[in-house]
Amino acid sequence: MNGRRLGGSSLRLVLAIAAVLLAASSSAADRHAMRGMVISVDPSGKSFVVSHDSVPGVMAAMTMSFDVRDTGELKGLAPGTMVEFTLVLDGQTARAEQVRIRAYESVEQDPLAARRLKLLNNLIGSPAKALAVGEPVPDFTLTDQARHPVSLSQLRGAVVAVNFIYTSCALPQFCFRTASQFGALLKRFNGQLGKDVVFLTVTFDPVRDQPEQLAQYASQWKADPAAWHFLTGTVADIQRVCGIFGLDFFPDEGLINHSSRTAIIDRRGRLVANIEGNQFSITQLGDLVDAARRR
Repeated sequence: MNGRRLGGSSLRLVLAIAAVLLAASSSAADRHAMRGMVISVDPSGKSFVVSHDSVPGVMAAMTMSFDVRDTGELKGLAPGTMVEFTLVLDGQTARAEQVRIRAYESVEQDPLAARRLKLLNNLIGSPAKALAVGEPVPDFTLTDQARHPVSLSQLRGAVVAVNFIYTSCALPQFCFRTASQFGALLKRFNGQLGKDVVFLTVTFDPVRDQPEQLAQYASQWKADPAAWHFLTGTVADIQRVCGIFGLDFFPDEGLINHSSRTAIIDRRGRLVANIEGNQFSITQLGDLVDAARRR
């Protein structure tokens, strides 16, 4: 400092320059809202991989890794978790902040049915405690649409995707949509079906859904029984399989109120993901299956 006082015009100029610099500093980091499905988590590397939706003007939908500054941002994340976060682009670096798990909330389910399902769970609990990600999936044997017995253990070495339906479901946004998600993946995994990737669609209405009904239902997607098994069995066997994955259901005036689950099992028979609901895209589900296949 030379001890001289700034004149009014000089002071205004300095303040204006300071304001410009402050604005430039605050706008240096671009922030964008992101949402997608977690594919993998690496706490030691402070990163996670997400199959995310597109961000108009920034990037297309894709699968990519995002760094975080604090491993606390990764708490509770697992493959199949739906998340929302803020992408921060700061010069040559990018990171994820404010990572939030997006819990499944059905906006389509009948509120009365949802309350009944919750009440039933409170009264009797789920048939069994659902497996945690990383645990080995107990073996089970059911019968497919060609009347062939199918055991999970015989599929060891392939990635297995499992979902649940019943063919009499009256609402297309539920069971039909669930089955269609696998149908849409047939082309993507065409070269690997039956070898690297196997689909299992289990009915939770085994009394009505016998192999003949399942074969007719499967014909809508021209499902190859060697690669996409539509499975039924005894009531006890179906209840056990549904319990393994935490799928809840109960009869209601000829229909069935139910939750929704899609599970991915790795080549060693361990649970990779157990996704509730259907708020994911076909691409995201395919990315999750592909990641399990490439391990």
